[in-house]
Amino acid sequence: MELAKSVNNKSNISSKLKTIFRSLKYRNYRLFFTGQSISLIGTWMQRIAMPWLVYHMTGSAFLLGVVSFAGQIPTFILSPFAGVLTDQFSRYRVLLVTQIVSFVQALILAIIALTGVIEIWHIIVLSIALGCINAFDVPARHSFVIEMVERKEDLGNAIALNSLMFNGARLIGPSVAGIMLATTGEGVCFLINAVSYIFVIFSLMMMHVEKNEAKPKESRLFRDMKEGLIYTFGFPPIKYLLLLLGLVSLMGSSYQVLMPVFAKEILQGGSDTFGFLMGAAGFGALTGALYLASRETVLKLGRLIPAATALFGSGLIVLSLVRVFSVSMILMIFIGLGIMLQTAASNTVLQTITDNDKRGRVMSFYAMAIMGTAPFGSLLAGTLARLIGTSAAIFIGGAACVAGAVLFFRKLPGLKDIVRPVYIKMGIIPEVAAGIQTATEPAAETSDIR
Repeated sequence: MELAKSVNNKSNISSKLKTIFRSLKYRNYRLFFTGQSISLIGTWMQRIAMPWLVYHMTGSAFLLGVVSFAGQIPTFILSPFAGVLTDQFSRYRVLLVTQIVSFVQALILAIIALTGVIEIWHIIVLSIALGCINAFDVPARHSFVIEMVERKEDLGNAIALNSLMFNGARLIGPSVAGIMLATTGEGVCFLINAVSYIFVIFSLMMMHVEKNEAKPKESRLFRDMKEGLIYTFGFPPIKYLLLLLGLVSLMGSSYQVLMPVFAKEILQGGSDTFGFLMGAAGFGALTGALYLASRETVLKLGRLIPAATALFGSGLIVLSLVRVFSVSMILMIFIGLGIMLQTAASNTVLQTITDNDKRGRVMSFYAMAIMGTAPFGSLLAGTLARLIGTSAAIFIGGAACVAGAVLFFRKLPGLKDIVRPVYIKMGIIPEVAAGIQTATEPAAETSDIR
């Protein structure tokens, strides 16, 4: 009897793992996943080391916001153009070029930091350069996923695995960065990031990509940009998803800019405290990614999006009120869980309801909503922190996210009627339409849905 239970348990675990990692059966996606998993650890090390270096050099919360603004404002400006380029040309080649240029940027940053000649203007200029690269990288990266995964049924899983590797790196990177900052310094973190890009470049070069993937067409930049704008904001489900993503990025995600100040001044800690706080958020996000990847369908994503947003916002509100490191760590887990679920679930719905020939442009607006609004949020957070204090700034951001979640939830009944015929026409997974539709039904009416 006990032996039979043990065999059944092992079988269930094996089946669950196959479900979670089912998109890895595609060779190109498997290469992408492997290379990105390594590279993103370096990326997160740089993300942690950069604000710590800025705050160590200047002692200014405002300059933390300025550097973050400089790194993200190019995405806001260039994303519409980048989306057109992604739809017109090979997404694979665009992605390969952005990774090579990112390697060069990281290497320059590492050299000037290790030689001790780095100044604040160097950081701002290199942050602007990276922001320009990301404006093209993000829509190409997200649009390329659907080309690596042959079956539409596995698209949601592939997106969840993207979040899994991103947040796995988010868990490892900050923790390693915290140790490296305390023992070696910021320059080593930047150097590790530069080296990590070699892995993703190599994985991309090993892929088998169709020769006719490039899609050259008549040059009509502004007409294509206008077409993408009308399509994106003329379709309410896409529009409201992007508006909620933009609000969360503007008012909530900017809490990360204030984390060095929160760790040092509120919790009276050092670089290790900062690293572990961000690592806790990464653990929460990793948990959320595993949950999404383990789902066999994408049912009820409509309800999950506002619920995750409310969890994220509530976590920020409570975080702003506490002064104990252990409690802050626990709250950061829920904060990371909430933001990951909201972002990944929104990405899944956007990718599945978007026409393929406009996917690059829609995902460029997705990048603009997440990364393009972030610089304004960074400046706003830095200014509020200077005027009313770090804790009050975090509280305001959390309250805005909760309010956005409530407003989006009230829109769900109207969105379900719009989405259903679109899925029928496009032949997308029936469960997706059912998920958005049933998300607004009373609990008594949906209790039989699994």
